[in-house]
Amino acid sequence: MAIDVYKEWLGIPEGQRPPDHYQLLRLVQFEDDTEKVRKNYKKLNAHVRKYATGQYSNESQSLLNELAKAMLCLTDEEAKQEYDQSLGRVIDDRDATTGRRPMTSYLQDEGILSAEQIREVKSHSERTGLSIRDTLVQLKMADAEVAARAYAKELGRPFVDLAELLPDDSILDQVPRSVVRRHVCLPLFIDHEGLLVACTEEPDAELQDEIRLRFNMPIRPVIATPLSINQGIAKYYAAGLRKEAAETVKGSKSSGKTTAKPVSQMTDDEKYQRRQMGMLAMCWVVIGFGLLDTFILYDFIYKKMKLPELVPYSAIVLGLPLAYGIYNTYVKQK
Repeated sequence: MAIDVYKEWLGIPEGQRPPDHYQLLRLVQFEDDTEKVRKNYKKLNAHVRKYATGQYSNESQSLLNELAKAMLCLTDEEAKQEYDQSLGRVIDDRDATTGRRPMTSYLQDEGILSAEQIREVKSHSERTGLSIRDTLVQLKMADAEVAARAYAKELGRPFVDLAELLPDDSILDQVPRSVVRRHVCLPLFIDHEGLLVACTEEPDAELQDEIRLRFNMPIRPVIATPLSINQGIAKYYAAGLRKEAAETVKGSKSSGKTTAKPVSQMTDDEKYQRRQMGMLAMCWVVIGFGLLDTFILYDFIYKKMKLPELVPYSAIVLGLPLAYGIYNTYVKQK
């Protein structure tokens, strides 16, 4: 005669078939205390083992396996969260500070990502150091626009399609190409006493200060795909299209002054030009001192001192150290 092991051994009413993990382990629904889960499991495991050697040994082994699977699921944070959601539990995954949810949650709500895919994305992101957004695109779980839209929701910022917007030329003229390339952003137009700027991510303090100093108003960032911003920079900042504005001196009020930038903040073009100027300066220093030795110093000084001919004394003593200093400063770009 068949036995109802759930009722006879665990005291689970007949209406709860099949029992969920919480019913099986005699826990309140959605119990989050893992120690209580393990305690109940050990107690029930010991009880069911009493029947392991009798006529119900097969039923005992089957139930022991069920108990173990339930315990393993409810003590694994990610597996438990997924299981609880399958039972209808609403998981509050909002950030305690901002009140916003991670971008993966929005994509899961839209049916684009599963819980298993979210775990894969997070794991890949941790291994590679890529952002969640870039990981989604790299793994081809979402295209760049879908990922950018979700990222904008996470930040609480609007998403814009730059193909639908036309930047204000007078605004573009005031922000140098080097600035937009360095920050991967595109200034658009003034809106509600703020400058609308398309960004790939939340703007850092340097960009916020740059906009505030140039326009005497705060930045209003909106999110766009990296590709659309780079295409916009190439289109609106093409060579010769507009007169370059001067770099802003950080901490000054539109004084018109400029200051040298650290090499780390220079664009590739600026670094190349700086290197070329350094090499040119090195050549002229060596050539200049060589000519000075040959046509001036030899006849008026070295000859009277009876020094050997064709020895570029000043080029060696003064020119080479100066050239070496130029090399270290401009060519090596420290």
